[in-house]
Amino acid sequence: MNIGVDQISVFHGGRVLFRKVSFQVSPEDKIGLIGKNGAGKSTLLKLLAGLQEADEGTVSRSKELTIGYLPQEMSLPEGKSVFQEASTAFSDLIAQNDKLNQINNLLIERSDYESDSYLNLIHQQTELTETLNRNGWFEISKKVEKILLGLGFNENEFTKSTAEFSGGWRMRVELAKILLQNPTLLLLDEPTNHLDIESIQWLERFLSSVTVSIVLISHDITFLNKITNRTIEINNGKIHDFPLSYSGYLIRKKEIKETLIAGQKNQQKKIKETEDFINRFRAKNTKAKQVQSRIKMLDRMDLVEMDEEDASSIRIRFPEAVRSGKISIEVKNVSKSYEDKVVLKNVNFLIGRGEKIAFIGKNGAGKTTMSKIIVGETKSTGEIKLGHLVKVGYYAQDQSDTMDGNLEVISVVENESKNLKEYELRNLLGAFLFSGEDQFKKVKILSGGEKARLALCKLLLTPVNFLVLDEPTNHLDIQSKSILKKALIEFDGTLIIVSHDREFLRGITNKIFHFSDSTVKEFIGDIDEFLESKKLSQLDDLQAKPKPTIKPSSEKNIKSDFQERKEYQKVEKKIKNKIAKLEDEIEELENQLKEINQKIGKSSGYEIELINKYQSVNQKLDRVMKSWENECAELEKLDASK
Repeated sequence: MNIGVDQISVFHGGRVLFRKVSFQVSPEDKIGLIGKNGAGKSTLLKLLAGLQEADEGTVSRSKELTIGYLPQEMSLPEGKSVFQEASTAFSDLIAQNDKLNQINNLLIERSDYESDSYLNLIHQQTELTETLNRNGWFEISKKVEKILLGLGFNENEFTKSTAEFSGGWRMRVELAKILLQNPTLLLLDEPTNHLDIESIQWLERFLSSVTVSIVLISHDITFLNKITNRTIEINNGKIHDFPLSYSGYLIRKKEIKETLIAGQKNQQKKIKETEDFINRFRAKNTKAKQVQSRIKMLDRMDLVEMDEEDASSIRIRFPEAVRSGKISIEVKNVSKSYEDKVVLKNVNFLIGRGEKIAFIGKNGAGKTTMSKIIVGETKSTGEIKLGHLVKVGYYAQDQSDTMDGNLEVISVVENESKNLKEYELRNLLGAFLFSGEDQFKKVKILSGGEKARLALCKLLLTPVNFLVLDEPTNHLDIQSKSILKKALIEFDGTLIIVSHDREFLRGITNKIFHFSDSTVKEFIGDIDEFLESKKLSQLDDLQAKPKPTIKPSSEKNIKSDFQERKEYQKVEKKIKNKIAKLEDEIEELENQLKEINQKIGKSSGYEIELINKYQSVNQKLDRVMKSWENECAELEKLDASK
């Protein structure tokens, strides 16, 4: 066990955040922590990190535990270069190396080679050298370089001061330091908020490969599914622990709910039948014994109860706007530079009415810059021409942070709207879960999710037919993202959306603008098709180990051809044998599922053991099916190489 949480309770402003919560974090657990904004996810992470104390209960940690904690927001250091700052992850080794250099300098100056003090310096020198070698001191540069490149930095940025980078990029340096420290437990609060898709995918590979415990808060469903093997849901002060990834948790939760509903119905039916018997025969002496028996049975009966779920959710419906012309925007030869850095160069594109476009590319490639140029917040060379009757609505990436922190929530929307009455504004705020006293909170005390909701609320105050949204899902919980996604699908205007959330983009956009090397390239298709075309999707390449393939021989001699055929047949036979074994295993697992299903169907109550067994077998079947697909794909590649 790395951490044990025992009966903790936390109270916040008269509200119960947690009540009598217990769970353990074991070695190599990779836990997704989920729940609505405000449910207490970040608080729980702070409790695990030892940065906050519970009002009741205890959090115990093993002695050998080392923790790496990345919060959503933190003060970011300046002054050092990117490489130097990342290297501070090895501060102990750096201090030891500095000491070694001091000793080396002293030895150069000394000539009393036989003295005890000289020999003592030699002894220290030897010990420090061995310690540095043992801890990989001479590999540090390679490790730092690997992590920084994976998180999206270029080599020419390594020597730049961290002060030259935005908060999002400096947060990457902090993440790099944590990963380089190689702690036994990683606590990560929304680590993908400031990463582009390629960096997110690199982080997925990294976190999937390390043998450390991870507790992760993320609203990126794809990211959760790639990394986690356990899901802890926080709901109404309680936790629900599932030994499954997020998608597996959704399936299990649905099955449990259906089982409980069925069990509740059966129980209510039995209670009614028992009460009818009691009422019918209560006055008959001949049935007194049976009546008393049934009364006692009712008293002993444990009622099947379902946990109350927090059903509150935001409501988004974009107001109708006038219909625009056929062309929403035309961009001609647009260029933009910041000092010596060319961000965009001679960019040209045209977007028609009703098109829904995703801006994709690495951070710094120009997505946000182009968005700001379109809405008139940033100047550029070239021409931007909006279509007839086009009215633009803009959600800036940092919009939630640029609101006046001293304003009250109600004042923020009042300042944005001149047409709506106070009761209409209050109703709109209510739709975004700001009700009662929440409407008079200062913006500066709102959580990240609350600020994001308020920024979205502002967007609905004026009817628009062209939306430009820059990272609108940052800080939104999974349910709120789903509601926003549905609203954007139903939105009948033109849409540009900058997002790194693959699950969110699926089903919304049908065209990609890829930003790279100061240019923009158009791709017709959805996000999955684009990622596949760019070979970024990985589609479980992580699990598919490279297998030997036979390339056509360039030599014409008979011996070489014979050896090649022999090797080909050897590999082919091996793959075919694996496929046959996997097919037998698939058949066996499918039969097991069928038997378990029949037992669940016959059960009268909440059979958790059967459901657990079903999920375990089903997970194994998924893994075996994936292996079977990989082997079949390898066989096809082998056949194609003949």
